[in-house]
Amino acid sequence: MMESVLRIKGLQFGYSKQELLFDNFDLELKKGEIVSIVGPSGKGKSTLFDLIAGFKKPFLGKIESKKISFVFQDPYSSFHNSYSIENQILDVADNLDYYTLENTLKLERKVLQKKPYELSGGQLQRCSIFRALMMKPDLILADEPTSALDNIIQLEVMKTLVEGVKESALLLITHDLSLAKWCSDRIVRL
Repeated sequence: MMESVLRIKGLQFGYSKQELLFDNFDLELKKGEIVSIVGPSGKGKSTLFDLIAGFKKPFLGKIESKKISFVFQDPYSSFHNSYSIENQILDVADNLDYYTLENTLKLERKVLQKKPYELSGGQLQRCSIFRALMMKPDLILADEPTSALDNIIQLEVMKTLVEGVKESALLLITHDLSLAKWCSDRIVRL
């Protein structure tokens, strides 16, 4: 039986007690699983990300997780502008697989040596995914991770994320139902 990396039990949260986004919400992810949270804007997808990450506190319920790494929707908020991408990745990551993964994500060495403001949104998002994978997490929490990428790079990046969950799990937050159907073991609709 696969090990659980995320358990949400009886979650209750909203921006007011009268209008709850989640009421007695349960979810469990096991190692190796890919689960997508899908729904239109305003239904609580990014709020669920914030609750799991600990950025927001639930009214009721319990959220337990093992080691998480994040891929945020806005890659520019993920890096400090004063340091190179490479330095920021190596500060938090196990560097044994650095060069193999660098090639898989098609990140050139000169790109990784730049500072965040010198990169396009797509390049920076691939760097964010690279960092998340390098951290060897139990769970990768990804909020619209391919929204800044063109279609060809989207597919390559998602293939890399899917391969990466052999050693962890992926909770993908997306509005793209076709992407969720393509890669997920389960889909939770909000």
